[in-house]
Amino acid sequence: MTQISYVALSYWDLALAATLILINGGLSIAFRLGIERTLFIAAARMAIQLMAIGFVLKFIFAQTSPWWTAALALVMILVAGYESRARQETPFKGWIAYGLGTATLLFVGTIATIFGVGVLIGPDPWYAPRYIIPVLGMMLGNTLTGISLGLDSLTTAARRERPAIEARIALGATRFVALSQIIRRALRTGMMPIVNAMAASGIVALPGMMTGQILSGVDPVEATKYQLMIMFLIAGGTALGVFLAVLGGARYLSDERHRLRLDRLDLGQGD
Repeated sequence: MTQISYVALSYWDLALAATLILINGGLSIAFRLGIERTLFIAAARMAIQLMAIGFVLKFIFAQTSPWWTAALALVMILVAGYESRARQETPFKGWIAYGLGTATLLFVGTIATIFGVGVLIGPDPWYAPRYIIPVLGMMLGNTLTGISLGLDSLTTAARRERPAIEARIALGATRFVALSQIIRRALRTGMMPIVNAMAASGIVALPGMMTGQILSGVDPVEATKYQLMIMFLIAGGTALGVFLAVLGGARYLSDERHRLRLDRLDLGQGD
């Protein structure tokens, strides 16, 4: 069996790599973009969060406990639900804005992760956090992007095309028939990122998981197999998540009397 090895990075190496952010800051200052402060804060926040989660994962991997694994997975899903709402320009009001995205991510993330780890990879034990957490993280990261884009497209189009939608309803169309055009557009918008990612993978770009495994010494062919599995999981999970979220959002945008309910949107101040 081939011994897997990797070149360890020192904190000095990370600090040296971080100096490249100065290029971004310099461009912002030179062209008066005004994002240099935001850029440096985002870079510092990223470094702190990633280092913190690295120590957390080291602890959880050492425990190999289903309870610790489930606890971290739940935290990841709850934060992902919050992010899915935060990325929408016009979210729903109240608990539904958070609950719709979180419930969808919980369902899709759980199903896809259990299928990928428990059925396809099959580690012993099946709940090994070394497999569960990374797969769930990749699922959530990509699925929440699709859900956010899909719901944002749905609510934005509903506001923009309100007269046409209400005209269809007045002519006898049911709520889903009246909203069918913007539903299809929202589904397409939500699924396009993963479609583009699959189209570009391989020739144009080497995906992150595959690159990481190759750098850590894994055989490139084996790394490719894992990457393909993950991409198929992400594609299926994203499609299902976008479908459930957009259909749920469309249902909440109307009522049993087939009326368009834009009053359920959080339009914010000044709208």
